[in-house]
Amino acid sequence: MLSTKRPSFKIVIPARFGSSRLPGKPLLPIAGKPMIAHVCERAKATSAGEIVIATDDQRIFDAVSALGLKVLMTSPDHQSGTERIAEVARLCQWHEDDVIVNLQGDEPLIPENYIETLASAMQEHAEMGIATLAAEIHDSEELFNPNAVKVVLNQAGFALYFSRAPIPWDRDLFAKTQAELSSLMPHYRHIGMYAYRVNFLDRYCQWPRSPLEQIESLEQLRILWQGEPILVKVVPETPPAGVDTADDLARVEQLLLNR
Repeated sequence: MLSTKRPSFKIVIPARFGSSRLPGKPLLPIAGKPMIAHVCERAKATSAGEIVIATDDQRIFDAVSALGLKVLMTSPDHQSGTERIAEVARLCQWHEDDVIVNLQGDEPLIPENYIETLASAMQEHAEMGIATLAAEIHDSEELFNPNAVKVVLNQAGFALYFSRAPIPWDRDLFAKTQAELSSLMPHYRHIGMYAYRVNFLDRYCQWPRSPLEQIESLEQLRILWQGEPILVKVVPETPPAGVDTADDLARVEQLLLNR
């Protein structure tokens, strides 16, 4: 069940111009507005106390500034959005216990209540450094799709492992068929939105890439490799996918127009 608590938190929206598959995508128009404007509207519909767009490109800086929103220029050398958010926290001098939700600049369809749920999870677990979201998988094709990241949870709701492989592997069932889902326990798809505490970001930026992270190409495995717990909140369904290609752009535009 989604939380109805209205916490105070920050939102940082990393927005890079240089995408290999769709250059300049934060500024590409969707339903008459640049994509980044739609993402900012999602953020503004929440109870966040502060919203910051973090970019490394002057064109994005100028476009967001024209919308009357706070935007910061950050280093072009970051290897991930998490590192960019850590720089924002330092520039803004946020307190070590402040909660930051990472809202990707190419996710214009993320439900506002998912953002609230993630922030609430961090407020309810003051000891946690990071939390993320997942939704139950109901289709075997999704389970066996390597582009859909899966997560296995323990009984307390913490991540045991993330993988592109179908986990947990039902040995007896999947030896017979891969057209069905296991009835022994649910399968979950990871939704790549995170909430962090500032002091966690300080630790994260000191860690090298881990072998698990490199082999699966999943940044969150660096965290498990270091022995840090990741709290996972289960939401009712996976939101529509973000924008990575021109086809995605057309799909998202049609969904927004239909609304």
